[in-house]
Amino acid sequence: MTKRYRLLALLSSIGMLLVLLNGALVTNTGSGRGCGDDWPLCHGKFIPAYTLESLIEYTHRFVTGIVGLIVVAVFVLTVMKYRKYREAMYYSGGTLLFTIVQALLGAAAVKWPQTPYVMALHFGISLLAFSCTLMLVLWTRRLEAGKAEPQRNTVPTAIYKLSFALFIYTYIVVYIGAYIRHTKSAGGCIGWPLCNGEIIPELSGATGIVFMHRVAAIILVTCVILLDVYIRRHTTHQSILRISRINVVLVVVQVFSGALLTYSITNENVFIFTGLLHNLIICGYFAFLVDICIQAWRSRAGRFSS
Repeated sequence: MTKRYRLLALLSSIGMLLVLLNGALVTNTGSGRGCGDDWPLCHGKFIPAYTLESLIEYTHRFVTGIVGLIVVAVFVLTVMKYRKYREAMYYSGGTLLFTIVQALLGAAAVKWPQTPYVMALHFGISLLAFSCTLMLVLWTRRLEAGKAEPQRNTVPTAIYKLSFALFIYTYIVVYIGAYIRHTKSAGGCIGWPLCNGEIIPELSGATGIVFMHRVAAIILVTCVILLDVYIRRHTTHQSILRISRINVVLVVVQVFSGALLTYSITNENVFIFTGLLHNLIICGYFAFLVDICIQAWRSRAGRFSS
């Protein structure tokens, strides 16, 4: 495998993470209309007049365009030189697909303002795109180390099923969090761990949405810990064991970053950065969870039975 391919894969992953965080910054700063109704131009120009909103929105578009070119390059190189590796094709193809979908959704949001229900999908699609790029990076490293082949029959089928169920549930929790951002409902619960000084507040409006997200997050943490316990009792697959423990740490840290987000909500400048931190942590957790699902599926018991 060439260094150029490994470098491009790494750049696509770093770039996709920047796109994801930049998109969150656009949402957090309310800069989505910074270029008016124009796309791909900004107020009819390649280089728009300087305003903070237009600068943030146009920077997001510019970075997305550069990363998009890298994604295309990785996919083309994969087809040309590494198409015999199905994983490489799946990951590079998935990245390209989700990048195109995300770009189309972004253009549609500019041309035709979307409801928060639709806008909340953007972050989830970006997560999938980033996960595909990280999976490709991890695959290149394992191939170089001679560890790309699955560890046959080392993982009970239950681990794959449980991790996939957790993946679906995580996506729902992430969607609720994205919906809160797009509806600007974060102020629905003041204080942490209590919500407006109550264990169970009045479940209506923004308060109900934020409280639902908090309850869902508690359930998520519990499930991640229980899955880790189950994995440690039923498999010796070293990569899954290691990543599962990392995810326990990440999901716990994510809860506390959510608390930090709540405490900083009255300081707009700080709130922007705590929001980005919250997004950054969930990116790592989500991508590693995808890796657990894939490795558990590839190495599941019975897959190689005759």
